[in-house]
Amino acid sequence: MLKPLRQGLPPLDPAAVSNAASCALPARYEAVREARRFTRGTLDQWDVGDRFDDICLVVSELVTNALRHGLPTEAGCPEHAQSVRLHLLCWSERLVCAVRDPSHETPVPRDSDDFSAESGRGLFLVDSFADSWGWHPLAGTLQGKVVWALFRLRTAD
Repeated sequence: MLKPLRQGLPPLDPAAVSNAASCALPARYEAVREARRFTRGTLDQWDVGDRFDDICLVVSELVTNALRHGLPTEAGCPEHAQSVRLHLLCWSERLVCAVRDPSHETPVPRDSDDFSAESGRGLFLVDSFADSWGWHPLAGTLQGKVVWALFRLRTAD
């Protein structure tokens, strides 16, 4: 079905970013609600049109995956208390949601025929609602990876 993508973002001119926002998320599941609230507030200001709901859903899935699979399993790791970070970048015709976590593990979509399952479909939803998605390892002093989703935005003609 879905194959994991290990690639960088498609070519986007960083100098042409019209809007950017970022927030650190705590290592607890309430962070998904915080990420949705942050995304809704940011997208309201940016007026992204009909992609609003798709973007909010994908942000929820990416943050959930980062919390479930991207954090160390040892309880009480203070060095990872703010290790998940959400970035929103908007160009005139595209928006990118990127979630950073400390794991080096490849995001792998689960193979499941059980469409009533309550978990395990996150990357399938990301693939269904975003125009493209992928991931790449972080370089330099940053450890971990970034999982991103790209949305094409309609421009006012």
